[in-house]
Amino acid sequence: MSFTAFAQPTLTPPQAITDPTKLQSKTVTDMQNFSIEKLYMTRSVGGTTWSPDGKQIAFISNLSGRNNIWLVPATGGWPMQLTISDQRQAQPAWSPDGTCIAYMSDHDGNEQWDIFLVSPRTGDVVNLTVSPESAEEEPTWSPSGRQIAYVSKPKTGSSFEIDLMDVATRHVEHLTTNTPKELSNYRPIFSRDGKFLVYTQSHATGKDSNIFLLDLATKQSTNLTQHEGEHTYSADDLSPDGKTILLTSDAHNGYDNGGLLDIATKKIEWLTNDKWQIHAGTFSPDGKSLTWTANVDGDTNIYSYALASKRAEALPLKTGVNTLGGNPLPYTRDGSKLLYYHNGPDAPSDVWVYDIASKKSQQVTHSLMAGLRSADMVEPYLVHYPSRDGKWTISALAYVPNNIQRNGKFPTIVYIHGGPASQTVNSFNRFIQYIVNQGYVVIAPNYRGSTGFGKEFNDANRGDAGGGELHDVLDAAEWIKETGFIDPKKLIVMGGSYGGYLSMMAVTKAPDMWAAAVPIVPFVNWATEIANEDPLLREYDLATMGDPVENKALYDDRSPINFVAQIKAPLLLLAGGNDPRCPKEEAQQVADAVKKHGGKAQLKIYENEGHGFARVENQIDAYQRVSDFLKVHVPSPGCGCSVYE
Repeated sequence: MSFTAFAQPTLTPPQAITDPTKLQSKTVTDMQNFSIEKLYMTRSVGGTTWSPDGKQIAFISNLSGRNNIWLVPATGGWPMQLTISDQRQAQPAWSPDGTCIAYMSDHDGNEQWDIFLVSPRTGDVVNLTVSPESAEEEPTWSPSGRQIAYVSKPKTGSSFEIDLMDVATRHVEHLTTNTPKELSNYRPIFSRDGKFLVYTQSHATGKDSNIFLLDLATKQSTNLTQHEGEHTYSADDLSPDGKTILLTSDAHNGYDNGGLLDIATKKIEWLTNDKWQIHAGTFSPDGKSLTWTANVDGDTNIYSYALASKRAEALPLKTGVNTLGGNPLPYTRDGSKLLYYHNGPDAPSDVWVYDIASKKSQQVTHSLMAGLRSADMVEPYLVHYPSRDGKWTISALAYVPNNIQRNGKFPTIVYIHGGPASQTVNSFNRFIQYIVNQGYVVIAPNYRGSTGFGKEFNDANRGDAGGGELHDVLDAAEWIKETGFIDPKKLIVMGGSYGGYLSMMAVTKAPDMWAAAVPIVPFVNWATEIANEDPLLREYDLATMGDPVENKALYDDRSPINFVAQIKAPLLLLAGGNDPRCPKEEAQQVADAVKKHGGKAQLKIYENEGHGFARVENQIDAYQRVSDFLKVHVPSPGCGCSVYE
């Protein structure tokens, strides 16, 4: 598919309401019975970076059970572990001269990141920042390779500032200072000549941001996107000649679109005009083309755009979630190859290399464990149902187990994503594939407040946390009942982070609906959450909920802890001991209160984890607990599996 710049919307328009009776169960012969251990031993593959010569790729993977850095030939082959650490690592960035890789690592999930260097030749590691009371993130090399820019925030602070370190001397310059507490600075991008950098400054709400240019000689910053009202502008790349910024913004039509910002005139040329989520990528090394991705109702593809002809072309990639890799660029230096990730419902994320001349892709990493067949996994239905207030059409992914009958006997999980500014997409989910394999139907709604559907939809839960969005979640349960597969007395609600919060709202505000609930790293009390969480997140919550004194009635009504006595379903709560986002005390107070009222609540705190679980043994333990809990309280009649492994 090709289209000219600033064309009328050309991507698939939103679909009509789905008839629930159209959902089917696929028949699979000799379907294997999955185990938690095998699914969670599938590899997790994350951040990537090219070696300067284009011969190797460094990537994050939990091949060893920890998120460490590995090296693999760009043509594929057996990977080599570079870093060996009990702590998770992220955001590798290869130095311009190829001598070292910068990355960040924290301690037991506490998000107080330090910047490290590792030699790809010897494996020697150096901690550059050594600051347990602050977080340093997003290491970015200067073109000369002599300096690293990064963002930094004290543990007690709410704003990220941009610092610049001389790698040889460890001398640090503070490029931004005294940023107001409701603002933070992110993603420094150097000009190719190293004379300036651009960065994005975001409001705590996540609904307003600007792009700044910072002159490295004078240390002066200039706002390039001054505007009225709330709009987001984020810088994604600088053109090789330093004259143009490739950006993503919702200012054009209320949806994220890609554009070119002329630095001299501050004028934007819009590249896309779609009503889906477009995210700008990078310029090619020669500056003649650029990339962006388009998320259309949970499927994402990569586009290449030729600046001379003003034509865009979708890369011929597998259906699913395709996103750009590489830090800072997905391209090799000669521009001949493009690094990307492919993730689909039947296989985890892997690293792929796209050859631009031949238009062919090669898979570089292989995450799926031997013995797990993609054919046995369930591809979800993309479904749509109306919100009860008539304002929205809600998108959801519905998973129907293979080999089941439409007999009204099967339990269903309403699986709620976190954020709330996030989205359930058509990607691999280990627990969902496991539990569907055990005979549980799953529906994962993208309730109001989710990303991917435009600014108005994303803003629709502001000042109404746990209100209309909760109705969207409850309506997902009502809709899936009509498929004919469901036992309405076997509904389960489950989610993590904000999804854990909405799970708690569901069992307190609609207690008669649920047979069980699994809130993971939840928060349950707006007052204690705001008092105990990371200061940056506190600013986000205050901007979302308003003043705690003026809006006390709202805070009280939307805090599930105040309605624990209403809960009828048994609960399983999981939390991280070092969680700075939803502290473990949130889950603890629920378990205590439920037991005080004579209810059933199990609580497991993983003391060496943060917001979510990074260690493979903890992932296996956590989701085995979930499985055992559900099979006791809400058993399934099964799905006709035959164990042959």
